[in-house]
Amino acid sequence: KIKRNHLMKPKRIILVRHGECDANIDENKFATIPDYTIELTPKGYEQALEAGKKLKRIVKEETLYFYVSPFWRTRSTFEAIVKAFPREQFHYSEEPRLREQEWGYLRTEQELQQLKLQRREYGIFYYRFPGGEAGSDVYDRINDLLGSLHRDFTTDSYPENCILITHSLAIRLFIMRWFHLTVEEFETMQSPENGSLVILELNPETNKYRLITPLETKKEPPDITGLSKSNTYLHK
Repeated sequence: KIKRNHLMKPKRIILVRHGECDANIDENKFATIPDYTIELTPKGYEQALEAGKKLKRIVKEETLYFYVSPFWRTRSTFEAIVKAFPREQFHYSEEPRLREQEWGYLRTEQELQQLKLQRREYGIFYYRFPGGEAGSDVYDRINDLLGSLHRDFTTDSYPENCILITHSLAIRLFIMRWFHLTVEEFETMQSPENGSLVILELNPETNKYRLITPLETKKEPPDITGLSKSNTYLHK
């Protein structure tokens, strides 16, 4: 007998990194203009269109719910992605908890590079930008978001696919939190490419999600594939 709470879960949770933005080409823009205003490059817009086509091939006629970071580059990514779908196929809402890590106040290019060096040496998860956030703060945001998602999932009318359009760090921290990974495992994760899809798929037999598009790692961490005894990439 299929449990009722199983029927309330989406078939897939798909995280999408925004397309290439101006700061991906010139990271010093992070120091000179407000982060939330940074937009997609023409290449980034094309990546977003392609992400929409790929998503359409995966879900076909299934329904979707999009949660979108309010930053301009993620909004533009969403607008390009949904060109692949008729309007009646999806719902959406803006979700500030999916925003990029706050890097603090505007500063000189030299100051930014010094802070990034300190961050690499100290560790991405724990390092706090002056006037901004640590990776652990973003983790707390994601943890709070999961509570909201689980409540959304219990509604009878919830769509068949949950799509989060967000940023690299938020994607890695979502995976860390969902699969209960360690800080050390998180630190080995590499950023997903711009416009890429990171897919969690529900196994109807176990009622658990599996990460079917594993993130690349800087070095081989323990139990990172989800195939080991500890079931690192399985979730209850």
